[in-house]
Amino acid sequence: MTKVNYPEEFAGFAVLDTNEWNKPKYTTYTPKKFDSHDIDIEIECCGLCGSDIMTAKGGDHGWGSITCPQVVGHEIVGKVVKVGSDVTLHKVGDRVGLGAQAFACLDCNRCKHGNEQYCSNGVTTYDGVYSDGYISQGGYASHVRAHEFMCFPIPEGLASVHAASLCCAGLTVFSPLKRYIPTNLPNGEKPKVAVVGMGGLGHLAIQICKAMDADCYVFSRTNSKEKQAYELGAKGFVATGVDGWEKEFFDQFDLILNCAIGLSGLNIDAFLSILKVEGRFCSVGLPSADEKYNVSPFTFFGNGSCLCSSALGSRQEAIELFKMADKYGIKPWIEEVPISEEGCEMALTRAWDGDVRYRFVFTEFGKAFGTNPI
Repeated sequence: MTKVNYPEEFAGFAVLDTNEWNKPKYTTYTPKKFDSHDIDIEIECCGLCGSDIMTAKGGDHGWGSITCPQVVGHEIVGKVVKVGSDVTLHKVGDRVGLGAQAFACLDCNRCKHGNEQYCSNGVTTYDGVYSDGYISQGGYASHVRAHEFMCFPIPEGLASVHAASLCCAGLTVFSPLKRYIPTNLPNGEKPKVAVVGMGGLGHLAIQICKAMDADCYVFSRTNSKEKQAYELGAKGFVATGVDGWEKEFFDQFDLILNCAIGLSGLNIDAFLSILKVEGRFCSVGLPSADEKYNVSPFTFFGNGSCLCSSALGSRQEAIELFKMADKYGIKPWIEEVPISEEGCEMALTRAWDGDVRYRFVFTEFGKAFGTNPI
């Protein structure tokens, strides 16, 4: 263990070369300039998100070029250890969460209407660029520095290791479910949601649908996850590896939430046909940059359906999600991994291979960095 020289520097496990995306190395770095609305978080744990892998892989195999060294990780829970002079939302000692966004201007039309996650001047928690050119660094680290508005309180009843995955994966599915699940159906009819892909995102979407009193059906290529889907609260399970599977479900769903990270083999025309009139196919799983949707424009004429995406979620939605998780016992299925060079390599490699049910969470940050985050 090497004790980090905070506050002059932060320490973390950084991707040094995208060709070795799964082999982050211990490094120290200078944090961004501390602004009046910033807080410093001493990190207790951090979830592994698919975004970490797609960013770390860079280039043609991920989401494009990145600036190395790059510390990824944006499912962060920790303790506030420093607050700026204008901070009002948090105090030293508070336990908070931080997701995939570290800054928004809070002054544009989007920010003023509760859509700060779409702020054109926003900065992502890692591999984002601040106005002074500083490249943001993420949560596989001793500390993280972010705007107070992007951080949110964690209810006392939620364990930090469970709260971590909610900061990105949970919020990413909660936002479109809250916005697009209809609440005014006639005759007490329950909304019906199709969740495509049951991984880190999908397994949380099932639980959130249940808490929202919506019937959730899981659509997966094989039956391998059927038992677990029902354990999580799914109403039904559909294996899409059989031709013509969609005919049985014509005109049944209010919303399709696509949580799959890849588009290959995804028959979007078939999925759109199971939507009710003016239903939505909303994608929250992002594939590599070179993948494209393949859908006929004539399909949309059949039911007035639409194809859309959703990014992250707002601060208000994050707070609502954590309250819901605390009330209804929504928890990610996790595997804890002590953070280290070896731990990062193992978890990143296994996550890319799909060998996790359903989320890794890095722990023991105090041991790795000589901090006391709990």
